[in-house]
Amino acid sequence: MKLTVKLLDIANRGVLLHSTDARSMRVRDGDRVQLADEATGKTAQAHVDTTGSLIEPGIIGVYRPLNATLAVDEGAFVEVRGAERPASLAHIKKKMDGGRFTKDETLDIVRDIVNDTLSPGEITAYITASYINGLDMDEVEFLTRATVDTGERLHFTRHPVVDKHSIGGVPGNKITLLIAPIIAASGLLIPKTSSRAITGAGGTADLMEVLAPVSFPALEVQQMTQKVGGVIVWGGATNIAPADDKIITYEYPLKIDARGQMIASVMAKKFAVGADIVVIDIPVGRNTKIATAQEGRKLAREFIELGERLGMRVECALSYGESLVGHTIGPNLEVHEALAILEGSTEPNSLIQKSLSLAGIALEMAGKAAQGQGAQVAADILHSGKALDKMRQIIEIQGGDPAVKAEDIVPGEYRFDVNAPQDGYVIELNNSALVTLARLAGSPYDHGAGLEIHAKKGTRVRKGDPIFTIYAEREWRLERAIEVGRTLMPVVVEGMVLERVPPERWV
Repeated sequence: MKLTVKLLDIANRGVLLHSTDARSMRVRDGDRVQLADEATGKTAQAHVDTTGSLIEPGIIGVYRPLNATLAVDEGAFVEVRGAERPASLAHIKKKMDGGRFTKDETLDIVRDIVNDTLSPGEITAYITASYINGLDMDEVEFLTRATVDTGERLHFTRHPVVDKHSIGGVPGNKITLLIAPIIAASGLLIPKTSSRAITGAGGTADLMEVLAPVSFPALEVQQMTQKVGGVIVWGGATNIAPADDKIITYEYPLKIDARGQMIASVMAKKFAVGADIVVIDIPVGRNTKIATAQEGRKLAREFIELGERLGMRVECALSYGESLVGHTIGPNLEVHEALAILEGSTEPNSLIQKSLSLAGIALEMAGKAAQGQGAQVAADILHSGKALDKMRQIIEIQGGDPAVKAEDIVPGEYRFDVNAPQDGYVIELNNSALVTLARLAGSPYDHGAGLEIHAKKGTRVRKGDPIFTIYAEREWRLERAIEVGRTLMPVVVEGMVLERVPPERWV
């Protein structure tokens, strides 16, 4: 059937058909059609939405992402016919039934994700099937390689290339903002491609965006790294492992991070940027992704095994995960805290020690420090001001202001202090509840939203002392965070839940 093109500015790789035309072609919502432009010979496949009123019969609405491939003009004629379902759907169904993916099946699925052949619902089905039935190590390797092979790769002439990653689960884990400049200042290369938040209140890319742009093509990432030694960019803009960020997009609303997909996600990015040495932070504790040290050691072995299969040296650090890193959650608050340390602050100790320990592991693996001396070498680089100078170079080359200071980064104007209801000790901090409050306040999209924790676990407080402060850029978001916060249990003082005291006692 020949139809006239109407271009629609909708961010979905699909088309809109009038229900009359859809019935004539025997297609319905969610089916696929093949479009062919006879003038150029270009073809594209798209999934179908239907309407009875938004367009007239004989018209096909072509969404913006699809037209990036088809490149037809408004009013042009295209030939439209029904298309077969992709083979990858059968592979996904197989996994839903408890089967295993082969190497070729995995490549089919990943290629269809990258090419937008699969609909959002079909990608969600793939994620869910992998989450419920899991991926074994062969499947994880297949997914890692397919994710790399369907995107661009970085190639450096100078080695070793270093990378690090935290699997998440602990709020306020802003260590990359310290580790990356320390590593780069030592003379090593660290092309740090990072994700935005999935289940947390701020991914590394969200934090770095406070200081500088983070969206760059792969070639520019490579050139910037070669020039100043390191970058901190968003992987989703690079076309490096592009399937990964598309998968993350559909994991986000479900707040899931399937183990096998998580391992492949981490290692694909490291493999694609040409990393020789990788340090992985695995926070362990209640209310984290990894509850016990035993489970953490198992995950570490899986990362190390996959690294061996891919030709990368991997070491993992099991870190304390039952309390946030530093005192802040949310982009502006966390960036302020990290910049202050680069500028010479000696607090918070938890952030400094964790950053130096992980940077030290990388320095030892790369031969920049003797065994057991890495943390001290990292500390020397930090205290000498070399890490701050390097961070300024990274900010500048990414288009930010290299003269920015910690005092320039401020939280949202709306705030609410949560105070201790009685004298006592803080005996519990619930990480997931704290993250929920930060997200309700607007983090990470509102950079000024988040939490500042004044009393961490073990701190003695007196009645009326502030336990933590909620910040927001919009008053209604702050009110929502306060309202929901009263039903959660983020902080316990001697067994008394702050959020369940009468509202008038929150002063």
